[in-house]
Amino acid sequence: MTTLGDYLIVSATLFVIGFAGVLLRRNVIIIFMALELMLNAANLSLVAFSRFRVTENGLPVSPSSLRFIARGARRISKTSAR
Repeated sequence: MTTLGDYLIVSATLFVIGFAGVLLRRNVIIIFMALELMLNAANLSLVAFSRFRVTENGLPVSPSSLRFIARGARRISKTSAR
């Protein structure tokens, strides 16, 4: 069975990869993709905590941050289409 620690290890790995992408890349689109990866890592940890703690405190935060990611992707697609 998958434990909370397994989810947190995957989340930390994704966050570190995203953080490295923000620090090392100069292309704006790649930086936004790395930021999205960092936000998805935070969402994964919130949902994992809410699943293993049997509360729903992490779930209302997760859709709001996903909306932020979608807005950023929409802005990137508008600027790249020009």
